[in-house]
Amino acid sequence: MAQNLAGKRVLLVVGGGVAAYKCLELVRRLAERGAAVRVVMTEAARRFVTDLSFAAVSGKPVAHDLFDAAAEGEMGHIRLSREADLLVVAPATANLLARAANGIANDLATTLLLATDKRVLFAPAMNLRMWLHPATQRNVALLRSDGALFVGPEEGDMACGERGPGRMSEPADIIAAIEAALAQDMFLRPPLSQGAEGLAGRHVVVTSGPTHEPIDPVRFIANRSSGKQGHAIAAAAARAGARVTLISGPVTLEDPPGVDVRRIETAQEMLAAVKSALPADVFVAAAAVADWRVEAAAQKIKKSGAPPSLTLVENPDILATVAAPGQDRPGIVVGFAAETGDTVRRAQEKFLRKGCDLLVANDVSSGVFGADENTVHIVTASGVEDWPRLGKEEVAERLAGRLARMLADRNSETSA
Repeated sequence: MAQNLAGKRVLLVVGGGVAAYKCLELVRRLAERGAAVRVVMTEAARRFVTDLSFAAVSGKPVAHDLFDAAAEGEMGHIRLSREADLLVVAPATANLLARAANGIANDLATTLLLATDKRVLFAPAMNLRMWLHPATQRNVALLRSDGALFVGPEEGDMACGERGPGRMSEPADIIAAIEAALAQDMFLRPPLSQGAEGLAGRHVVVTSGPTHEPIDPVRFIANRSSGKQGHAIAAAAARAGARVTLISGPVTLEDPPGVDVRRIETAQEMLAAVKSALPADVFVAAAAVADWRVEAAAQKIKKSGAPPSLTLVENPDILATVAAPGQDRPGIVVGFAAETGDTVRRAQEKFLRKGCDLLVANDVSSGVFGADENTVHIVTASGVEDWPRLGKEEVAERLAGRLARMLADRNSETSA
């Protein structure tokens, strides 16, 4: 029996469509993988499948009534929405998508979606014309910008006799999407910082992780960067509605959802990838790029009784290159400074030297690399702002909001 979801809690919201019958198998397969599943049904869903069927396969009572006196005496809609690790809506009908996108909470299902602080995965199912309708596509885009995930719909024959996009994904595909979402816990949605939604429609390019500069086929020069902060920034920008290009050095992290990821090894490859990704509205240089490289040997260097002589060559300065005045310079350029002493003074010097618009500085002497928290200082032309110690996701959310406000201020100045 598969146990890759052991201990995970899934709240399944079943919508009113003929594909609701597939959700019985979905619940059974989730239970086989060790997940605890609670089921909530809309009144329309109960026309297709009975409460008793879902109670039998989940082993738990099914909820459907927002005004259930026993459940709501304990604020059941709040408890259900917060206890789960992930909410899944399947089938996600056009009506459910519309209500969720517009914050309408007129039954238990939609109230849960509005009250939750967890990520929501939608599995749409509807007639192809309903799926392709501009209203539905607007609602899907809005939900995506709010941080929702989607699986499907698929193309195929439908109950209405037509063929095209609109079939709900099969249970195995939905489970794969659930596993991917739960595996990316560090990217699950915290509340967006005020103003971060102003990144909607913008192009944000982020670099993340280390670079590896080869010495020979088996050795390289690198640093301790985990990529957690850069990946979190890319994820936050995507949740805020931006089109995000993440250029990542070698890391062990999952790709943030909704992000175009381009993988590189060396500093020269990273610079080429950044140039190819421009133009952009915002560039965030969060990667810890190796300052030097060597002329790599074609074969493994063997021990000879004396250490080999390595001639270091300075790598290109990606931040300074992108920040330089020119046609492709992004509207806002953000640098990072990892220091081991006198952090603020050195960060201010780097800010002036690089020509960026904002610089995020931190002291890495206390084990920041690979950690989940960070203490940063924000350096701008106006001065230095000290942020408290925060989770790297919260740093990313705050930074996304800050960048959105900076863009809005510049647009106001341009139009004035």
